[in-house]
Amino acid sequence: MQRQGLSGSTGAAVRLRVAGALLLLAYLLFVAWVTLRPLDVPWVSAPNLQPMAGIRADLALAPEEAARRIGEKLLLLAPLGVLLPLVGGRLHAQPLVSLTRTVAAGLLLSLGIELLQTGVPGQVVDVDSLLLNTLGVALAHLAVVPAARARLRRRRPYGPVRARARDEGSQGPTPTIPRVGIAP
Repeated sequence: MQRQGLSGSTGAAVRLRVAGALLLLAYLLFVAWVTLRPLDVPWVSAPNLQPMAGIRADLALAPEEAARRIGEKLLLLAPLGVLLPLVGGRLHAQPLVSLTRTVAAGLLLSLGIELLQTGVPGQVVDVDSLLLNTLGVALAHLAVVPAARARLRRRRPYGPVRARARDEGSQGPTPTIPRVGIAP
């Protein structure tokens, strides 16, 4: 069985995945701090459980304020669109499968944040945040990951033919199982 890493089992691929994992952990801690800290506010609005109602309300504001509010929600989880595939380390992945996997993880993380916010003073649930966070993850993934994977595939120190020949030679002979005698 062959591993589908960035460049097989090279040290550079492992370092890249470890760096991605550390960046992902640091970013998730930042997101948790931003979204789950209690706010000291005199009043809070009611939870928004109707899709697109909050976005329509934001668009009714001044253009700068609307862009800021919608942009905050789009950009909050957008780095996950790049960090999750980096941690996965798949250089040869189907683009649609990779996008689906990343968007699903972003959606679940956004849903978890919204559910945890129900117990935090000053934070309210907003279904539009869920939609915009997920859209941000998808847009970041589409903008960066396919081009980055194509570039990394071109930069491999050896082509696929040499890689297969090297892997076949390094695996050694097929292991054999010694015969077991028949019990009396």
